[in-house]
Amino acid sequence: MTAVLFGLLGGAFFGALSIAIQAGLRRGADPETGALTTATVGFAVGSVAALVEWGRLDPHELWPFLVAGFLVPGGSQILLVKAIRDAGPARASILVGTAPLMSVLIALVLLDEPWKPALLAGTVLVVGGGAVLTRERVRPEHFRALGAALALTCAGLFACRDNLVRWAAREHHPPPLLAAATSLLAVAVYLLVFRRRGLAPKLRRAAPAFTPAGIALGLAYCTLLEAFDRGRVSVVAPLNATQSLWAVLLAGLLLRRTELIGRRVVAAGLLVVAGSALIGAVR
Repeated sequence: MTAVLFGLLGGAFFGALSIAIQAGLRRGADPETGALTTATVGFAVGSVAALVEWGRLDPHELWPFLVAGFLVPGGSQILLVKAIRDAGPARASILVGTAPLMSVLIALVLLDEPWKPALLAGTVLVVGGGAVLTRERVRPEHFRALGAALALTCAGLFACRDNLVRWAAREHHPPPLLAAATSLLAVAVYLLVFRRRGLAPKLRRAAPAFTPAGIALGLAYCTLLEAFDRGRVSVVAPLNATQSLWAVLLAGLLLRRTELIGRRVVAAGLLVVAGSALIGAVR
């Protein structure tokens, strides 16, 4: 039951992250610098949370999370920010929410997780939400197909992340909050190494715009890794996909005029939630 709760909380924080990133982009910040700011603040939040587990630190248990962090949210963070810029937070989050299909398939093959028909049915409902979105007729003026492609790329990276993190949690049993902080550290290192040219003035502009996104990222990763520490990929990944509904709801409340949240977008979000609820019920 705890894994379900943390999985849902992770989805809520990831949904809020999409909205916060869009708000930061609207303030004119550079996407890549915004990704660095988000990662740095997220690492700070994760580090504070990890203080309660500091006495259990064993660096040998944390290396898989550093590797996972370079993949997601390291390389994927820039892609996610650009996907939200081009597709909008609601639509990007729904497409990212298709990740459970890939996560579950990988887990069934590589982690030998048990298969249940209801798990597959729930995952299909989640992915069906993404399919409904592709048939949308009216989109915002800022929508670009490239944003949708980037969001789907992020979904694939997230699926790989989910399985790597679950394998590491199962084999090494590190403290989950320390593992979350390690993954977030990898993002900051990645961006500082590969995107450091002319960074200082961009950071000064991006810091106030993307700090809320960083807080959301830190909380999202802490709750997600707590969930993976307690539950299987086939349970946690689809529950985390409720980020789609949270992003749709928040966009409808805060960005209604620009995001054009219509019936198809709402239907897509509801399909995601229905699939996540089914998976939670049969875990």
